[in-house]
Amino acid sequence: MLDVAARLRQLSDEDRDAIRLAQDPQFPRWLQQITATGGCTNPIHLAGVTTTCDTVTGEILHHYDTRNEPGERLLIRCRNRRATVCPPCSRLHAGDTYHLVRAGLLGGKNIPPTVRDRPRLFITLTAPSFGAVHRVGERCRPRRDRGECEHGCPLSCGAVHDLAESVVGQPLCPDCYDYTAHVLWHAHAGKLWDRFVRATRRHLATAAGLTQSRLPEHARLSFARVAEYQRRAAVHVHAVVRLDGPAGPYDEPPAWGSKERLIEAVRAAAQRITVGTPYSPAVGELTLRWGTQVDARPLRADLDGPPDDAVAAYVAKYVTKGANDAGAGTDYRLTTRDDIDAARVSKHVRSLMRTCWRLGDLPEYTPLRLRAWAHTLGYRGHILTKSRAFSTTYAALRAERACHERGDGPGELAHASDAVTNAQWRYADSGHTSGAVLIAAGVAEDLAANREIAREAIREGDGRP
Repeated sequence: MLDVAARLRQLSDEDRDAIRLAQDPQFPRWLQQITATGGCTNPIHLAGVTTTCDTVTGEILHHYDTRNEPGERLLIRCRNRRATVCPPCSRLHAGDTYHLVRAGLLGGKNIPPTVRDRPRLFITLTAPSFGAVHRVGERCRPRRDRGECEHGCPLSCGAVHDLAESVVGQPLCPDCYDYTAHVLWHAHAGKLWDRFVRATRRHLATAAGLTQSRLPEHARLSFARVAEYQRRAAVHVHAVVRLDGPAGPYDEPPAWGSKERLIEAVRAAAQRITVGTPYSPAVGELTLRWGTQVDARPLRADLDGPPDDAVAAYVAKYVTKGANDAGAGTDYRLTTRDDIDAARVSKHVRSLMRTCWRLGDLPEYTPLRLRAWAHTLGYRGHILTKSRAFSTTYAALRAERACHERGDGPGELAHASDAVTNAQWRYADSGHTSGAVLIAAGVAEDLAANREIAREAIREGDGRP
């Protein structure tokens, strides 16, 4: 008995808390909730009641009250897309993104399969150069003129850098680097994309001999795009672009709507559009544009071109990454200047954060909210955006999954036309206790292992290697 007591004293606080939870009479139900959230690392705790009644007879068809739950709370997913914050929810979000993009490429989810034969492109738009940085390659920046800049830094670098080296993406001379333009470019990246889409439509209309206002009567341009941070801490954009008829995915594009014409329109738009920054006495007025590197690859249903599934998986991979993954920021907001000094980032990224903080204090840049977005280096756009007609929506995918998990069918309660639901919910808390963290992590690992086993079984059943 003494030996058992001594061993219990040697347990960590996390282990003791896990044992406490396991001994609770309501532990099986609590474990069901953890499993239902997929082992979410930071679940939301809700308290409330929901009642479904028949409006004709007044009969109560369903009643649920969290007072019968462990701790009188219901746990739901945090739905954070970042893998560094919540791997289980991030994995689910990546899966939804994959199906969203795949449906826009191959059909499904109420999108006709004929979209796979439309003119479609996978494009990449980059940020312009704000100064020379170290890069991966045979030789970093070889130059015949091995002189120095006005700040005494070498103008060349003959080293061969590995991708994992911390120097990759860092400026050769921080004093020569245009941090102000970098930050303001990030702040206007969303406007640049909007003008790029409008310019692409305008070029398509001109090539077809139409005015831009009449293009919707003949064709419709749809897209899904994702933003990614490069090693130099600058955002660039990957996008899938599709040309449809005026009714969107349910209509064939006009005869003049070829992939070659779409490529020409994309390249012309990327090269010509500009966005001007607000005038500032301290900075002046900058003219912002996309970088010179523009990649536009046609997608085809046959083997000539990148596989559609691979493109969908590529886009889905990047929605789970934040600025922190590329060493280009943090996953949390910076509330004071001291937070910038304490952030675990490179000198280059810290300089960008300080630039955001400094410019955010200027009244002409107030609408850009640079201080609020200093943790993402001024970039305030969504990681993934899409046009309305490209594909299904995240909300539709989540609703479909919820119906599947409930087992709803045509005659189920959720589809009863005479039923009305009254729900009252409130936020109670979030997160786990130390012991619950261990249990949730184990649940997440088991679910991931089960998914991998299921994938292997499907591969073997299809005869795939």
